[in-house]
Amino acid sequence: MRPETRRYLYDIQQAAESLLEFTAGKTFSDYTADPLLRAATERQFGIIGEAVSKLANLDAVIASCITEYRRIIAFRNILIHQYDSVDDRLVWDLLRIKLPILSLEIEALLGEEGGSGI
Repeated sequence: MRPETRRYLYDIQQAAESLLEFTAGKTFSDYTADPLLRAATERQFGIIGEAVSKLANLDAVIASCITEYRRIIAFRNILIHQYDSVDDRLVWDLLRIKLPILSLEIEALLGEEGGSGI
């Protein structure tokens, strides 16, 4: 695996871990009531989307191992360019349903190369 590929996977992993940490023990009501939590969450999803985008351009084979990687990139574009139409319920559902899957996939990809460090 190329060092750049590993770096993008690691960035995705770190952002996913931050998201899980930020939202641990939180409810949807907590999320919608806390603008700082929403901003931090959207920022980490933006990082994930950007890293997946760069990964797709660098190593399409590895990117294709990530479920719905094109939708991850599309969501990043919404966060950045259509920020005023972001649906809090969608973000919350992504946190609870899709993020755990992504985390497992990234862990597996990094594990194939012997660890999660850069």
